[in-house]
Order: sequence, then structure tokens, then C-alpha cells
Amino acid sequence: MKITRILLLFIVVFYSCKEDKNKPQELPPLEENVLALKYADGFKITQTNQYKTVEITKAWPKAEKTYRYLLLTKEQAARSTYNKADYDGVIITPITKSVVTSTTHIPALELLEVEKTLVGFPGVDYISSEKTRQRIDAGKVRALGKNEGINTEVLLELNPDVVVGFGVDGVNKTFEVIKKAGIPVIYNGDWVESSALAKAEWIKLFGVLFNKEKEADSIFNQIESDYLAAKAIAQNSEHVPTVFSGAMHEEVWYLPNGSSPEAQFLKDANLNYLWSDTTGNGSLALSFEVVLDKAQDTELWLSPSYYSSLEQLEKANSLYTNFEAFKNNNIYTFANTTGATGGVLYYELGTARPDLVLKDLIKIAHPELLGDYEPYFFEKLK
Repeated sequence: MKITRILLLFIVVFYSCKEDKNKPQELPPLEENVLALKYADGFKITQTNQYKTVEITKAWPKAEKTYRYLLLTKEQAARSTYNKADYDGVIITPITKSVVTSTTHIPALELLEVEKTLVGFPGVDYISSEKTRQRIDAGKVRALGKNEGINTEVLLELNPDVVVGFGVDGVNKTFEVIKKAGIPVIYNGDWVESSALAKAEWIKLFGVLFNKEKEADSIFNQIESDYLAAKAIAQNSEHVPTVFSGAMHEEVWYLPNGSSPEAQFLKDANLNYLWSDTTGNGSLALSFEVVLDKAQDTELWLSPSYYSSLEQLEKANSLYTNFEAFKNNNIYTFANTTGATGGVLYYELGTARPDLVLKDLIKIAHPELLGDYEPYFFEKLK
């Protein structure tokens, strides 16, 4: 009788334990570790020994909503309960299939060596990277139409673990369709940041998505170190060339304002940008006469819109020939450095590698300082 009672007690305890083991458990409130960021202020990563969360605080300019994402392993997702209403997406890691929507996202995948997860992209012809182009040509990356009209049918068929998107406001019907299908969409707001190094630091967002936080941190630290070293070298030049940029577009000449990341590049390259004293959001919109009056004798002219040659520039407007930079052939562009299908490399890699952009500008302005360095993006207008 005693043995029977002991056996019965054992059976009850055994099945109770088994039931508890399979019962979903709520995520416990654990001590949080917030990742320290040096420059970026548009996202926040919080990690515990149970899960990770990502907050996108600046998805686009003047964004009022903060987007929150929960990152779980498959095992954690199977055993944990959480309130979906608390998050804008739940991302299961490790990510094996991804879709990104901007060429600026491609370098992060390649630097972290997770480009093989990419299964779809809108506007594949814009991608310049030889490595990713090989995957496209091999049919491993599906074309998804264009950003303003992503082919959701193909995307849903691919069923990626995550879609890395971007937006200029909170209205995107395509992303809403994707989210309703159970595919999380996370916004990348690197382009909203106010400095080049802040933009580059968004590689740490990709690091947490792909469980490569240490690698992302190491990559960024090297980029930062190279950038700051180049900036220090530029200050060794006693001559500070004057510079302006842009060209006319529908009767308006657009130039970066003095507080923009583009103007910061020029300052760090030890260049005298003629509109460095301006501030504000967006570009300056000036008339041709105003620019000509101030910049006619300027030494360097950078990024003259999409024009690829002096002939094109003169044909577009013969008044361009009045600038000393035109007469001396001191105009430099990144528009001619393209991939196999015409994508401009600067638009793809420039955000992730500001160190290369800065070195290009230093080589143009102070060619004696960087020895045998060959510009990566810029070349003299043909």
C-alpha cells in the first residue's frame, strides 16, 4: 500500500513537471543593458540574458512615433508569452532570409558577412557591389519591383524573417500589407542622422539583428579610427581651398547647409565651404546669380549634380563656364563611379564608409598628404 502511494505521488510530480516545462512562460523583467552608442541617436538596443529589444526613435525627420521590436530565438519564442501590442514587430533570430530596401543597407550585410541571407530587393539594378551582383545574376536575389511599388506577392512568397525598410513619413501601405502577413518590418533611419559617423554607426543595428554585435562594434571602431586619423592629417595643410557644390535643377541651385553631414565632410577635409555659416534642415535653395556672385572665383567645385563631363555641363548652361573651377578643370564628381548596371557606388557605400569619402576629399584638396591613395568615389569631371 505504501509503495502504491509513493508510486502515485511520483506519477503526479512527474506529469506536473512535464506540464510546467511545456507551459508558456512570460518574459521575466530582467536587468537591462543598454548598448552605448557614440554618435547615433536614432535607435536604441537593450539586451538581457533572455531577449533583446530595439527601439527606432527617429525613423524619419520629425518622426513622433518610436518603433519597438522584440528579438527572440526560436526556442524563446516557443516557450515565452508576450503582448504583441507592445511591439511593432517580433523578429526571430538567427535571421536566415532577409529583404532590405535601400542600397545603403547592402554594405552592412557584406561587412558582417551575412549577404547570403538577402533573398529580395526592390530595384536590383541600383546595386553596385560585385559580390551581391553575382548573387543577383545567379538568381539568388529576387527583384521586387521598385520601392514605391514593391511586389508584395513575390515578397510574401519569399517569406523573409525580416524586411529592413525606410520611410519619409508614417504612411506606407506596402509595409502595412507585409506586417499583416506576419513579416516584421523594421525601419532604418540612418539617413536622418546629423553626422557621417552617426550614420555609419547604424551597422550596429544590423549587428543585433544578425547576432553579430561584436563584429559590428569592431567594424565601426575601425571606420571611426580611420576617419579621425584622416581628419587629423588634413589639418596639417596650411592651405585651405575654397569649395562649393551642386548645380542648377529647374531654376534652383541646391547646396548643403553648413550644419549638414555633407558640410561636415568638407570641414573635416580642411576645406573652406562658402556656405559653412548657414544652418537648418534640408538643402539651401539659391538662384544661379547668387551662387555665381559668391563662388565665381572658388578653387574647387564638387558634385555638379548628375553631369558627367565638362561638355554636358556647358551644354546644360553656358553660364557654368564663368566659374574659375570650370576654367581650371577643378570639378570632381562621384556620378561616374558606377556598378555594372549603372548604380552609383557613392549612394550605396558612402554612408557605411565615411572614412573613404573623407580620404577622397582630402586627396582632392591636399593631394600631397595621402601619398599613393587613389580616390574611391570621386574623379575629375571628364
